[in-house]
Amino acid sequence: MADTPARRTAEPHDLPDNGPVTRELILSRALEIIDHDGIDGFSMRRLGKVLGRDPMTLYRHAPSKAAVLDGVAEIVLDQLTVGSADGDWVTQLREVARDFRRLALDHPHVVPLLVTRPLATPLGLRPLGTLRPLEDILRLLTRAGFGSSDALQVYRALFGFLHGHVLDELQERVERPEESDDLLRLGLHRLPIGDFPLLRGLAPVLASYDGAAELERGLDILFAGLTATLAPPCP
Repeated sequence: MADTPARRTAEPHDLPDNGPVTRELILSRALEIIDHDGIDGFSMRRLGKVLGRDPMTLYRHAPSKAAVLDGVAEIVLDQLTVGSADGDWVTQLREVARDFRRLALDHPHVVPLLVTRPLATPLGLRPLGTLRPLEDILRLLTRAGFGSSDALQVYRALFGFLHGHVLDELQERVERPEESDDLLRLGLHRLPIGDFPLLRGLAPVLASYDGAAELERGLDILFAGLTATLAPPCP
């Protein structure tokens, strides 16, 4: 397991903003709070304090806390680039995957908003910004010659893998980085030897985890499977 990738740990913006309150300002400050303290550390009261405003005035721009959380997911996903230039669809989707992983590592506390929060909302009722990657990838794949149904299948397979990957990678935590023994570094010495012999034996493998390499390996397997099972794109 490599050391945890660099993540944003800066303090939330502490000085009240003297300018007008806008939706963009609200969402950017909300993202700062969530990046630093997680979703559980976010509240409209806390946001109002950061902005130097009565929290009730914020509801003129965002009808609820849930709407702010949805907006935070939107501004993060807005940074996800889906190439529109002509080129190999596998190469372009690989870049999307790398970009998504980067966003997840930059904003680990936002990942639940990207991965699990949509489970509570039907597709057509989700914030439009969170649906842009889906539309952009469907456009990319249909331009590459895929039928619309196959394009959707590719999208689902890709993001099903990406969601699982980032959740796995964010769980790869080192308990005691100063230790040289892998069992001690990962805290696996706490497990009963008789109950978890295989897991304890994997300590060196777990300790050498490389998220970027695992992503590429998974994408190789995914794209090989898709190209083998789906009808080839029309020329």
